[in-house]
Amino acid sequence: MGGGVESTSDQATAKASTSPGDSTASPPFAARTIGLAPLSNKREETLTPEISSLSTPCLAEPFKRVSGPAAWYGPDLARSTDWVHNLSNAEIAEIDTAVTAVRRRGLAIADIAREDFPLPSFGQTLTRIQHEVVNGRGFVLLRGLPVHRYTREEAATAYWGIGTYFGWAVPQNAKGHVLGHVKDLGNDPSNPEQRIYTTNARQQYHTDSCDIVGLLCLKPAKSGGLSSIASSVTVHNEMLDTRPELVRVLAEPFLVDRKGEIPAGKKPFYRLAVFHYYSGYLTTIYARSFIEAAQRFKDVPRLTPEQIQAMDTLDALADDLRLRLDMMLEPGDMQFLHNHQILHSRTAFEDHSEPDRKRHLLRLWLSPANGRPLPPSFAERYGTVDVGPGRGGIRVPGVPRTVLLEAQ
Repeated sequence: MGGGVESTSDQATAKASTSPGDSTASPPFAARTIGLAPLSNKREETLTPEISSLSTPCLAEPFKRVSGPAAWYGPDLARSTDWVHNLSNAEIAEIDTAVTAVRRRGLAIADIAREDFPLPSFGQTLTRIQHEVVNGRGFVLLRGLPVHRYTREEAATAYWGIGTYFGWAVPQNAKGHVLGHVKDLGNDPSNPEQRIYTTNARQQYHTDSCDIVGLLCLKPAKSGGLSSIASSVTVHNEMLDTRPELVRVLAEPFLVDRKGEIPAGKKPFYRLAVFHYYSGYLTTIYARSFIEAAQRFKDVPRLTPEQIQAMDTLDALADDLRLRLDMMLEPGDMQFLHNHQILHSRTAFEDHSEPDRKRHLLRLWLSPANGRPLPPSFAERYGTVDVGPGRGGIRVPGVPRTVLLEAQ
């Protein structure tokens, strides 16, 4: 693996983030501040080579800065479109042909494998992009899937087929749903057993319980619902420069709620650190709402002031205009994120009153064949750390894999 490790050093101030493609845009929501220090002089200019060349992961050593393509800053990427791939007419034609073929064969969506969804030219591009997501910058935005002319089943089939080039789909909840629906179902976000993606509330910066998460926008909200991402590598580096003692707090285990989705023989909560230095990688897993929800159990120790301050600092850095990258997903946009190095968030939103116009995204949780080595402690959440279709997701014995075309 390439990439270097840097020592902590001085700090300097960077410019505020703007929306992609608009260097004068006002920030869509204000960054929280808790006395953050100026950003470090050790930040590197974001590299902007072709996607296919971003193939070297960051090399990590405990409690040292990590360098490489994953250590990016939002304002740098906002001035570039290297992380966006616009589908060409030829690529859309290949997708249409593949969708028609699997439907003629009568294949259920959940049974479609990569070999069932051939994309002669675009498939090679997707393979390069997938490698960049796993080993490079950590995310990509594919634009232009023609969802406006697809039926729901056709859109789901096209998205699933594209997803097979990123990895195997894994279940996203205790019901075995391998195609998820991000939609406001009117659930109460304050209920510790409710998943926030079924509400219209803001989602804090977090990672999901899988290697790669994908979203396909079918319909946007009336207002709000902005997607924001931040490099957890950059967050780690900046925290190491300013509050190194809090990095060490985040490298120790927290107790995390399962929100009622409990595998056989397991407790309703588990132990897992946020920052992991393992096999040459810095790997991050974080969901503050799940950590805080575990406090409802009497046998879970109360969070310490240091743990709360560490999470406050992580949250503030991820949401800092100088670090984060914002994007408003439009119909046909597909966002793929590598959870081990990307934190993602969503602003609250207001929906249209008409049911058929409500904000609706399809979601995939994916396990890639070229997944990075994960520490053994991840097995508590991922089921196994062995690369393959069984890694990641939420699994309950006896519950089959299910694809639904509407949220429930």
